[in-house]
Amino acid sequence: MRLYFDYAASTPVDPLVECAMRPYFLEKFGNAGSLHSFGQEAMTAIDRSRETIAEALGADFREIIFTGSATEANNLALRGVIKSFKRRTTGVSRPRLVVSSIEHEAVLETARDMEKDGAEVVYVAVNKEGVVDLKKLADALNERTILVSVMYANNEIGTIEPMQEVSKLISEFRKRKIENRSKKNSKSYFLNSNFYPLFHTDAVQAFQFLDCNVKKLGVDPHTKRASTPSAADFNNARYGVGVDLLTISAHKIYGPKGIGALYVRQETGDKRQGLRGSMSHVAGCLSPIVTGGGQEFGMRSGTENVPLVVGFAEAVRLLAKSRERDSERIAKLRDFLWRGIKKVFPKAELNGPASGSSRLPNILNVCFTGHRSEDLLVKFDLAGLAVSAGSACRGRANRPSHVISALGYPRERALGSIRFSLGRPTTKKEVDAALKIIKMSLTR
Repeated sequence: MRLYFDYAASTPVDPLVECAMRPYFLEKFGNAGSLHSFGQEAMTAIDRSRETIAEALGADFREIIFTGSATEANNLALRGVIKSFKRRTTGVSRPRLVVSSIEHEAVLETARDMEKDGAEVVYVAVNKEGVVDLKKLADALNERTILVSVMYANNEIGTIEPMQEVSKLISEFRKRKIENRSKKNSKSYFLNSNFYPLFHTDAVQAFQFLDCNVKKLGVDPHTKRASTPSAADFNNARYGVGVDLLTISAHKIYGPKGIGALYVRQETGDKRQGLRGSMSHVAGCLSPIVTGGGQEFGMRSGTENVPLVVGFAEAVRLLAKSRERDSERIAKLRDFLWRGIKKVFPKAELNGPASGSSRLPNILNVCFTGHRSEDLLVKFDLAGLAVSAGSACRGRANRPSHVISALGYPRERALGSIRFSLGRPTTKKEVDAALKIIKMSLTR
């Protein structure tokens, strides 16, 4: 019996998703850029898929940009904003980017690479549970801050970040900056300063379980109430409400690999210009990093991968039906797994939030004191249990998790931690079997 407990790395494609994709490989194979009926058939499928995903995010059709992965979407958000800023602005030599210290490598490595090109990056610390320090985040904002990127939920320890508070903090900073500029009557502030700093979030892990409505910024995990901005807030384009940029991925929600999306906010209350009209507001502060034929409203050139786009949308449609049910059931299995681990290995320690409601329902990160994760991974796998020591993107790199280290723990704890992540197919029988393997592996 092979046991898969690495759903945070990737999920199997849902059979209904595969079924929805199949015709676009063999029968409806046209290029969406072609004017003939085959091309129009493909473009119709893309339009319909874009509408489905936009609706799930509380967004507009033209605010969804398809990419080849979540990593590409994150790169477009970070590099695209800085690229646009540098092209259009003079007088600010070193734009600032603010990110949390526990971001996915797709954000952290991109930020580090951008430092080589002259950007200043501030890495904001988190507490022992992985929650970003709001005071330090506020202190990191200045007149040169172009973008803030804080992930909605962490992919290794599952911590749910206080998105509404982060959004409020950024909006208030924008307001103070504009008011100060008005008082000083200064021209030294950079172009489109009303919109800076922009707020980006990597919601790849969050999307499966949390409300990712881009205007509500999700549901408070403690109260289960949505914080909905007022109509006046939405009409106040000077300060901005919610997130400006948001990244999601298909293969974390039982869709295909190789397809991601970036939500790019447009100015609230602007006149819609048709399905393929030019983009405005935040999109005006974003330059493409892949150029060519001008697909995806000019934001991401390249022939659209129609089968994957369709599969992404179908996975999103199915997710809306199962999110609440899956969250409750998986959280119970996760807690059952943790109790079982503590029973067979009392020295086990939990990484991340102590409260299950402050953590994604599918992730359990455990330090097995006195053991090395690389040894346990091999033992578990030989016994039929697939888990990970953190992000799959660094899975083959023999180095400790930067997330566990950022929590303030010693290197030994980071080197002895394992991530268990459960999914829609996980059963209690599988958890029982996994516990037997864990017990056997730790006592050998």
